[in-house]
Amino acid sequence: MGFKAEDILYEDNHLLVVNKQSGQLVQADLSGDVALEDDVKAFIKVRDNKPGNVFLGIVHRIDRPVSGVILFAKSKKALVRMNEMMKKRALEKHYWAITENRPSELEALLVHQIIRDGKTNKSYIVSKPKCDSKEARLKYKVLNTSDRYTLLDVELMTGRHHQIRCQLSKIGCPIRGDLKYGAKRSLPDGSISLHSRSLTFIHPVRGEQLTVVAPVPGDDNLWQFFENNTN
Repeated sequence: MGFKAEDILYEDNHLLVVNKQSGQLVQADLSGDVALEDDVKAFIKVRDNKPGNVFLGIVHRIDRPVSGVILFAKSKKALVRMNEMMKKRALEKHYWAITENRPSELEALLVHQIIRDGKTNKSYIVSKPKCDSKEARLKYKVLNTSDRYTLLDVELMTGRHHQIRCQLSKIGCPIRGDLKYGAKRSLPDGSISLHSRSLTFIHPVRGEQLTVVAPVPGDDNLWQFFENNTN
């Protein structure tokens, strides 16, 4: 699953944006599996013939079974500034989700209180705010439908654990392949049909607005159908 040059969506001296494959870890964990961060560092070291360590700062993360846009900082100045933007929620994040059911409304704002259970690595929605709950907000819009599935555009407004997966499941629209949150069946590769489609932000050095869009997974016919038939 190694990182390839064609996975790069945007690069300059300060930033690197890549299209993560589903199944890849963004950052190393206790599993010991090779993480995207380390793959990218190794790639840059060889490509640029760097004698020392490669600096690469992780600006944000997405879940292992999720594909799509990941933003790295290639300089410390860029990382500090991007982290400040993240705290201010100044990045616009859009995901594409293929759900097993069609929501009752074509578009809506979802606001829930979410609690994370570390033991099960799962999030739950509670009816009233609690001391350990956090507000989760997202907007969704139906983009397309097939015989069995619906494609949603999701604008993520807060960054809670498993937020999109949990909130869509709550309204009866579990994500395709996501057994943890109510999908009927898994996908052969263990992925779920949630894709970090685009990221819009102000460049931390040049000050211009950038929007980076990640193509959907190329080895999934349903993803290809939706990308080819959605404006």
